[in-house]
Amino acid sequence: MTSRAVGRTRPKLLYLVTEDGYFRSHRLPLARAALAAGYDVVLVTRVSRHRDEIEAAGIRVIPLDWERSGVNPWRESRTLARLHAIYRRERPDLVHHVAVKPVIHGGLVAALTGVPVVVNALAGLGYAFTSRRLGARLLAMLLGHAYRLLLRRPTSWLILQNDDDAAMFARLRLVDPARIRLIRGVGIDPGYYRAMPEPEGRATVLLPARMLWDKGVGDFVAAARLLKDRAVDARCVLCGDTDSANPTAISTAQLKAWRDEGVVEWWGWIEDMRQAYSQAHVVCLPSYREGLPKALLEAAGCGRPLVATDVPGCREVVSAGENGLLVPAGNPEALAAALAALIGDPAARRALGANARRIVERDFSVAQMNTLTLELYRDAIESGAAGASGNRP
Repeated sequence: MTSRAVGRTRPKLLYLVTEDGYFRSHRLPLARAALAAGYDVVLVTRVSRHRDEIEAAGIRVIPLDWERSGVNPWRESRTLARLHAIYRRERPDLVHHVAVKPVIHGGLVAALTGVPVVVNALAGLGYAFTSRRLGARLLAMLLGHAYRLLLRRPTSWLILQNDDDAAMFARLRLVDPARIRLIRGVGIDPGYYRAMPEPEGRATVLLPARMLWDKGVGDFVAAARLLKDRAVDARCVLCGDTDSANPTAISTAQLKAWRDEGVVEWWGWIEDMRQAYSQAHVVCLPSYREGLPKALLEAAGCGRPLVATDVPGCREVVSAGENGLLVPAGNPEALAAALAALIGDPAARRALGANARRIVERDFSVAQMNTLTLELYRDAIESGAAGASGNRP
């Protein structure tokens, strides 16, 4: 690998991520692997409370004051100006943009500053492409134009997490299909998410996610009511914070109302999710669409059977009858029936949970995903160098 800047001995890899908390939970192992592979690693992100831990790993952090969902033209133009200054000063050999806003903002700035290699990662299509609301459809049109402009550049590569998203991006001509790499999520560490025995007591069904309508939280609550009406003895638990930056966020008032009704418990944010999985008998994610949900991988690593919707992303993880059950999206009746079946059959739960653990170890370890991503970095850099050489007179 050759470095872009004169005198630099190691290629510089710059990550652009909206929040340092997300980087810590989803990309820090990859960044550590990149350091070990010989990259100089820099992170540009909004800093909250994880900077010390990230920098202790050997990653230089550059704070960027921005918002994940901001649309104010003045504020966004200032963010672009700051990013432009950072990219010009840092002169990265490779940038890795994660999620929609970094892909758009970072992609534009990378084009303006001549970054040799751009890797973009999108964890699903997001609200704009999945919602039927007029505002979302208009946003999808704008994003489509931006994607075609930025993702089809010869220096750009795109990481997607499931076959459905890859097919849609290709069908809409948002990217050259040859520039898509399918990497199924970020993986988990099976040594950290260890298999756990079932807890004693009443069966507990856990939904671990941001509290969004698009995660099927409303369907889960409706299914919990059906279980209660049918005298199925179970605790139904919501685990996660609401997300005010997301258009489909469920209000804190609504979550408290459900809790006060007695149909579900709401545990809120838990720092170490192993504590939550240790109290669950079944883990459920009735989402409407995903990239590839890390929560399901974590639960599977802990040996928990899974109940999820038969939608892109979820069905990448859940194989019906093998490690869990799949139900149609937006169908509380089917969801309640699947949950009741596992609540009433401890032997089936344990068998599915054991299979879930084996599948994660085999197919979804963080080491496997890091290897695939580092291979993409290498291939992209080599492709860029070959292209530059071929363009010389």
